[in-house]
Amino acid sequence: MAARIIDGKALAATVRREVAEGVAALVAGGAPKPELAVVLLGDDPASHVYVSNKVRQTEAVGMHSRRYLLEASTTESQLLNLIEDLNRDSSVSGILVQFPLPSHIDTARVVTAIRPEKDVDGFNPLNVGRTAAGMEGGLVPCTPLGVMRLIKSVHKDIAGLDALVVGASNVVGRPMARLLLRELCTVSIAHIKTTDLERRCREADILVVATGVPALVRGRFIKPGATVIDVGITRIRSEGFEKLVGDVAFDEAVQVAGAITPVPGGVGPMTIACLLANTLSAARTQATRRKAAAEPGTVAFG
Repeated sequence: MAARIIDGKALAATVRREVAEGVAALVAGGAPKPELAVVLLGDDPASHVYVSNKVRQTEAVGMHSRRYLLEASTTESQLLNLIEDLNRDSSVSGILVQFPLPSHIDTARVVTAIRPEKDVDGFNPLNVGRTAAGMEGGLVPCTPLGVMRLIKSVHKDIAGLDALVVGASNVVGRPMARLLLRELCTVSIAHIKTTDLERRCREADILVVATGVPALVRGRFIKPGATVIDVGITRIRSEGFEKLVGDVAFDEAVQVAGAITPVPGGVGPMTIACLLANTLSAARTQATRRKAAAEPGTVAFG
């Protein structure tokens, strides 16, 4: 029996509705509209499409957006100065710098420069530390956050399940493992150099694959009935046509898994939806701090 197809588009629409309702409630309570500032360097066509999509969806849920389109020759100092201006701007709820950056700019310095409370990508070291420590209040990277929603659309409770994350990047793999551990899964991390990857995958009740290697995980790798989340997306040319494929050989895996995300239409829509959710969370935190600072006899921290 073929696996259940996890509809990321439908779940993302649910998240966007939740965000729109949250924005309306926040504004009705007297707070300003949340505002997302997106910064893009260079003229990479794919990045421009991603940014336009993020801006469009931000505005569709009732939030303001700003778009800063900078030349690829922009210096690191110029970019850091812009980020500091946005950090200080009380009308900006969230800051997103579109990656990858030109080679002359230190990505780590840029990530660290964004204040944690405005870091809607969840990459600032303080937010990473909060996630690693299982602390509440930090902003979590959007893709792992979306993957958790996808997993929970299949499982009411994942405590005690064996989970394997294939991929160890700071963007997806490592924060994904931390979120699964926080839900009391028994978690392992593998990657493209892992010895006997097939055996390790077959032991997993939940398999999250994020390597960028098309069809790395074959159908025979998958435990019957497992939930498979394919984060990878690569454009390939096949039989004269271009198509998008994931890290999992879908046509094989769908015959074995219990539930699986498609590519496209699985994780991708959830990533942007969770960016909107993070922006709303950031705006709520900032509104609470402003309110506390305005009340006599109170001290606002952070």
